[in-house]
Amino acid sequence: MVRTVGVEEELLLVDARSHEPRALSKAVLARAERRAQGDSVFEPELHDQQLEFATEPRADMRELAVEICRWRAEAAQSAAEAGAAVVALATAPLPVSAAIGESDRYQWMAKRFGLTAQEQLTCGCHVHVSVESDEEGVGVLDRVRPWLSVLLALSANSPFWQGRDTGYASYRSRVWGRWPSAGPAETFGSANLYHAQVDALIGTGVLRDKGMIYFDARLSHRYPTVEIRVADVCLQPADAALLATLARGLVETAARGWHAGAPAAPVSVGLLRMAAWQAGRAGTDGKLLHPATMLPAPATEVVGALLVHVRDALEDSADFEAAEVALRELLHRGTGARTQREVLARTGSLRRVVAECVAKTHN
Repeated sequence: MVRTVGVEEELLLVDARSHEPRALSKAVLARAERRAQGDSVFEPELHDQQLEFATEPRADMRELAVEICRWRAEAAQSAAEAGAAVVALATAPLPVSAAIGESDRYQWMAKRFGLTAQEQLTCGCHVHVSVESDEEGVGVLDRVRPWLSVLLALSANSPFWQGRDTGYASYRSRVWGRWPSAGPAETFGSANLYHAQVDALIGTGVLRDKGMIYFDARLSHRYPTVEIRVADVCLQPADAALLATLARGLVETAARGWHAGAPAAPVSVGLLRMAAWQAGRAGTDGKLLHPATMLPAPATEVVGALLVHVRDALEDSADFEAAEVALRELLHRGTGARTQREVLARTGSLRRVVAECVAKTHN
């Protein structure tokens, strides 16, 4: 049976004219709720300059791609009614003073984490892939670890921060890493050990609840899924669908390995951090750490290795050919980070970067 996949995307709200981030989530969410007659898929996020949507679980990746486009378009229409636009950028290119939401949870985070929370105006993409049990899920978590940095590289879409080029393809990943529970996790070996670790982390009092377990991949505390959380929000919806396809391929490949008794690769957390840093720095425009060796290799070679790694799973779900074509196209035109830098080089204006990316968010 083919595993289902759901995608959560965070989008940035910007002024329709100036393209500066705007704290309009309340107004946009109210309009979205009216348009949906009370059954909206949109939710607030930590900052009032962003909103989030979640797709339905889908087995057919073409249907998932259609739904991603649908909700991006719905978000754009609701935002337009409030004088705003939505853009799939993982950080804001223009300077911004972020406004934290008024909910008890968000205000607790603001008080507890200070500047770390204040500066977390970042937009990610979370992919949920169904698993049969927590045991299978932990088997997956232990085996996908070396490959997650490749997904980060493919999604890289945050080169600018507070009006400056950061030198990174995904600066969001660097900002996100400030949270105390963020980043790669060790292997767990069993569901009992995973849950014991989660309970121990919450027991420190540093974290509010299970929702703040920000591992690069985790068991969802709400759904029977593995949740892969490493990626930037992708600029183009086709790339988001590709990311989801590859994530399902990784989960299925890892689950097969777990069921067959194949051991998880003994890669240290330290090396995984190096791989994530390199992916955030280079995106697909330089070298990455190869998951099989943890040595530098051209990004095209590493992405090709990912496709080979998940090929059997993708062929069984009839996704391989489409994924191969989509990957070739992404590598040719580049990630969102390359697109943003190309627009800046051509126009000399970060406002034009945002304006052009607003259009690409829906194409």
